[in-house]
Amino acid sequence: MIPTSSRLDQSTITALLDDDALVQRYRTLFACFDWSLVERWQAQRSGPGRPAHPMSAYLKTFLLRINEGLRYTTDLRRFLLDHPLLVIEFGFHLVLDSRKLLGFDVEQTLPCRYWLSQQLRHLDPDLLQALLHATVTALQAEIPGLGETVAFDVKHIYAWVKENNPRAYVADRYDKTRIPAGDPDCTLGVKRSSNQHHTDEANVSASPAPPASAAAPAPSEKKEQKEYLWGYGSGVAAATVPGYGDVVLAEFTQPFNENDITYFRSLYEQSVIALNQFPTHVTADAAFDAWYVYECAARHGGIGAVPLNGHGHPDATRDRDAVPICRKGLRMIPTFQFTHTSGYRAQRFCCPLLVPEPTGQTCDHPQFLKGKGCRKDPNWEAGGRMRVTLDRSGPLYQAIYRQRTSCERINSQAKELGIERPKVRNCQSVANLNTLIYLLINVRALLRAKSINKALLQIN
Repeated sequence: MIPTSSRLDQSTITALLDDDALVQRYRTLFACFDWSLVERWQAQRSGPGRPAHPMSAYLKTFLLRINEGLRYTTDLRRFLLDHPLLVIEFGFHLVLDSRKLLGFDVEQTLPCRYWLSQQLRHLDPDLLQALLHATVTALQAEIPGLGETVAFDVKHIYAWVKENNPRAYVADRYDKTRIPAGDPDCTLGVKRSSNQHHTDEANVSASPAPPASAAAPAPSEKKEQKEYLWGYGSGVAAATVPGYGDVVLAEFTQPFNENDITYFRSLYEQSVIALNQFPTHVTADAAFDAWYVYECAARHGGIGAVPLNGHGHPDATRDRDAVPICRKGLRMIPTFQFTHTSGYRAQRFCCPLLVPEPTGQTCDHPQFLKGKGCRKDPNWEAGGRMRVTLDRSGPLYQAIYRQRTSCERINSQAKELGIERPKVRNCQSVANLNTLIYLLINVRALLRAKSINKALLQIN
């Protein structure tokens, strides 16, 4: 609605909207969204009584908050008070007052800080996911081959609690049974980092010399650093295409005490829905080393480019076709298949000196001395076999694994937009804010892709 006032008529206010640089910038940004999804959602929930502000106005407001780097809801409201033309542009129901310059009372029109916070908390996650999927569909129309390879990763998020402030005194800071009062939804977890070497020159020069009896670490040895924090984890599925950049296909937020692998199934399913097709290849870091990750690629003719993670229990030696090799260097004999308690199809392998008939040879293994011989029950699903037979030094693996960095670049963009330390105090607000951040990243990618394609089509 375009208001009118005693000093400006509607045509003048319309001209002001069309000439305002900030309004034009957000018109261009928001033109990339499929607002028909929001209109249908709104129509299904409209009821009798005074109409509320449209959901599209709130969504545009929260996207502006992220895009402008406004960390607090108070800052967001103050920004809109300073830019009343945006209030008109976003579609808020105006409280008309002809005595005002623009014909409405912006202070009375805008919801209060508390109500804006409540609206962020109670945004419909299904609506946000539908908007995210729509951006992926639009990006597929602009970027050929998008989604053939999908990368997965998890980003840590610090909860807005004093327990995460090292300068604040907190008794039993890392006692997981003492839930922080500032955010009762967050949980205690560990952020691990193993990218620093023991031989780091800065650390060596600043540290006292080790005892003479201490063995010097190997030059290539890495040390794992741990940081305890209260918060959440944001899982992301991303894809990249040379020349176009990185795109978010799916996202999923959980409390931080969940392992990285627990994000995979939801992220993969959401990626398939968004792409309307199955990706050929998947890639992730060693935290995602699970047979069903490889299975998703094996079923569609691709590979799972994931580093092998023995979790402290190295796998048995295997032949090229995944058949176990016993300690004497012999291929073990397959007997029967069965459903493992972990849910996969397993293959029983037995001692080649005893099955199918004893050969008369002997072995010093304790199981052989008992008359049973060695037995192995490896995972015999396609993904389970791929996990142990994959050539991780080959060019295909290396090319796919390099695309994992798309998640790192997405995480870097999300960090710049404030995902790491959100100023909200509950899980649902954090999750909704994360989805909005990824929406904004995708819309920026869409604008970039359209610009690239337009330049490619120009005739010199």
